[in-house]
Amino acid sequence: MKLWDKGLPTDQKIDMFTVGNDRQLDMVIAKYDVQATLAHTKMLHKIGLLSDKEISEIEKELNILGREIEKGTFIIEEQFEDVHSKIEFELIKRIGDTGKRIHTARSRNDQVLVAMHLYLKDELTQIKSLVKELSANLLSSAEKYKDILLPGYTHLQIAMPSSFGLWFSAYAESFVDDLHFVNAALKTVDQNPLGSAAGYGSSFPIDREFTTKELGFETLKYNVVAAQMSRGKSEKSTAFAMSSIAATLSKLAMDVCLYMSQNFDFMSIPSEFTTGSSIMPHKKNPDVFELIRGKCNKIQALPYELSLLINNLPSGYHRDLQLLKEGVVPAIQDLKASLEMAIYALENVSVNQNILDDDKYDYLFSVDTLNELVMQGMSFRDAYVKIGQDIENGHYKPEKNTKHSHIGSINNLCLTNIQKKLMDV
Repeated sequence: MKLWDKGLPTDQKIDMFTVGNDRQLDMVIAKYDVQATLAHTKMLHKIGLLSDKEISEIEKELNILGREIEKGTFIIEEQFEDVHSKIEFELIKRIGDTGKRIHTARSRNDQVLVAMHLYLKDELTQIKSLVKELSANLLSSAEKYKDILLPGYTHLQIAMPSSFGLWFSAYAESFVDDLHFVNAALKTVDQNPLGSAAGYGSSFPIDREFTTKELGFETLKYNVVAAQMSRGKSEKSTAFAMSSIAATLSKLAMDVCLYMSQNFDFMSIPSEFTTGSSIMPHKKNPDVFELIRGKCNKIQALPYELSLLINNLPSGYHRDLQLLKEGVVPAIQDLKASLEMAIYALENVSVNQNILDDDKYDYLFSVDTLNELVMQGMSFRDAYVKIGQDIENGHYKPEKNTKHSHIGSINNLCLTNIQKKLMDV
């Protein structure tokens, strides 16, 4: 069944090519199509195009279909082009001709649009919640380990003292920046396109304000052409938000992989969180974080993939837009899984409290010593030259303590203010 079927045959090869894997991808938006159909038919009843008996029958069966989707018993067989045709077929089968009336004042275009807007809004909200949970956990770890020093590196060379408090809270604050992109994407998708029909509106006296409130959208997309143009823009906005999160999460995963290596030995995770080698019995590999890194790197390519799909399309609907789901849906699942695994694994991280015992960190506090000379009256340039020459000539006596370090005050400032940022975003 196809919503556009006029009784004329379609070539089988053409049918297979144009449908693609839409049936499988449509399962993620099935519940949203039910929600939108229910809101639309309630609106049709409100304006007098459906009787009390008809809306009662439709509402009852749509609720049953919703429960079937939730339980996983709802399927889209091969004879159906998509979820929209399947749901309409089921209604016709269950309540007869009344089911044929649900498409009044609606196009498959705005059906897909509203279902995707609802889906993206829901998923972005879940992603935001996961990012906030991960950030809160990072801040808890930052507080727990704030006094344990960690060597800072630039150019992968030993640089200045840092701390686990700074390291954990750095990622928490970076995720706060990413959440601004999520909020922007939510603002984009939280607009009701239902009622735009094929992109040029409907001559029926529809009430778009009603469906906007019924579906919980913040506002509606007023211009019907703009509503159709939001297909692609909504997915792209979501992709940019996910890409920003993925970039931060990938960097975090890379740090963990690096810090877990024997050459660094800054931190560790329980053995049961690692995997082994088929030939080397001593191996304990951080595969979880390597896969998080890899999945997140793939996600960062998504905005550009979507840009290439839509960048030369004129206004109005084009079948190219069907391909948006192929990139967006799996990427959302990958990002959520990566965030969930990061939350789970990082809660079980142990840090090395004696990193600075290693001789290679002897000169970590040279800048603090330099600054002390400046505080005693020497110019910065002279102090810099003196410490540099002392190190080169072997006269500098390293001090492996924190008495000159600025890290403590920075830690306390960070933790208080990043926590506030996280609550406000």
